[in-house]
Amino acid sequence: MKVVAFKRELQGTGASRRLRISGQTPGIIYGGTEAPVTIALDHNALYHALKKEAFHGSVLDLELDGKVQKVLLRDFQMHAYKQLVLHADFQRVDANQPVHVKVALHFENADVSPAVKLHGATISHVANEIEISCLPSALPEFIAVDLSNMDVGTSLHINDLKLPEGVTAVTHGNNLTIATASVPAGQVSADAAAEEKK
Repeated sequence: MKVVAFKRELQGTGASRRLRISGQTPGIIYGGTEAPVTIALDHNALYHALKKEAFHGSVLDLELDGKVQKVLLRDFQMHAYKQLVLHADFQRVDANQPVHVKVALHFENADVSPAVKLHGATISHVANEIEISCLPSALPEFIAVDLSNMDVGTSLHINDLKLPEGVTAVTHGNNLTIATASVPAGQVSADAAAEEKK
């Protein structure tokens, strides 16, 4: 995905406010061997890009003064109630250096799992993203989570995930829970009552 940016000379609250009024969003590019550069981006293009999941978890081509550099979206600030992007931070990436990024989880096959199919259980998604480390070229858009083997009372953890080649989960020593399967409380008592009537 491509982002077009312009160098921003004026800084400060007033300059940023004027930028936003003119339909642009202030931002910054940092990291790597070069100094940080303050930039301006087209607000509408950025706002719509932020709605795409791939924009958050992909290496982006950022064009600045005719030169393209590889960056990751690191942070952005939204207005409290307006549909307005206030600021965006991008980090330069080196093709030979691993990056640490949060990537979305896509849950699949819940409807064919024993928990749902046989017991009418509910599978709760405890986490919707995980932190990973990999080279920029190996960065996945998302990580698929196969729920087809989940049964009632079981949990799926980070260590159970099948990660793409070259990708490792950053767990900080914790095997965090990703999903759990449990039967809703009302259903358990209804099943018990049905058993008693037999």
